[in-house]
Amino acid sequence: MYAPPADPVDERRMVAAHHRAATRLGVTVTGPASWGWNGRTLGRRGHHRRHGDCWLRLDSAPAGRRPDVLWEGASAAWAGLPGVPQPRLYAVDESRADQMLYHAELAAYLSSQVCFTVPVLSAPLDLPDRWWASLRTSLTAISAARTDRPTVRRQWLDRAFPRFLGLPPPRCPEFTTAHGDLHWSNLTRQGPVLLDWEAYGTAPRGYDAALLLAYSLLVPQTAARVRAELGHLLDTPAGRVARLTAAAELLENASRGDHPELVPKLQEFAADAGAPAV
Repeated sequence: MYAPPADPVDERRMVAAHHRAATRLGVTVTGPASWGWNGRTLGRRGHHRRHGDCWLRLDSAPAGRRPDVLWEGASAAWAGLPGVPQPRLYAVDESRADQMLYHAELAAYLSSQVCFTVPVLSAPLDLPDRWWASLRTSLTAISAARTDRPTVRRQWLDRAFPRFLGLPPPRCPEFTTAHGDLHWSNLTRQGPVLLDWEAYGTAPRGYDAALLLAYSLLVPQTAARVRAELGHLLDTPAGRVARLTAAAELLENASRGDHPELVPKLQEFAADAGAPAV
């Protein structure tokens, strides 16, 4: 869980909008506030008369700048991936107030804890074989799904590889469907259930596995387990492109202040992957 927005005005605005969404959707909020990255989202546990325990998550954007790709991700994943463990999506509510747009999603509440409270792993995880088998099944199903939603764009690869890796971009990367934000706070310890589908869309084949590995680099034991369990996605020419893509993305994020502790490991990670075929 992250901190509230830096500006108290934004915090109060989000809390008020969350309350309005709860009222419209018939939710009685019962749990503490759970803030997303940079205070951009606000989620709270609640109770619904028909659905029972639930989770209400709110996002916002300036009026006139509705982020269609992000805000439609959970609905697209729920409709397109019926066999993949994910929170049941009950309803979506959108509203406008004070020159801001608000997007709320009402989903089933999950009692299972996430694997780690932040994306970057900093302590070993001991997950059973059945957990990894389920994850492999989910990633296979996701990759086979059809969508025209973009997660990683070819134009971004063309810019990011030279800038953040000092490498030419891949000439003909293979794109498949991906969760798009696979890290340890988006996976539950039981299942796993995959959370937070706003980035659902197309990316280089193996991208989800590569991103999970990149977020594991500070814990060699777990990184080795990811490599062993998802090697069929990582240890291929396409997997090499995916690993470099994950490294470039997290290095770009680090240039903006996110997870700077990962930078040395990401540089080693990229060097280990080597240059893509050109």
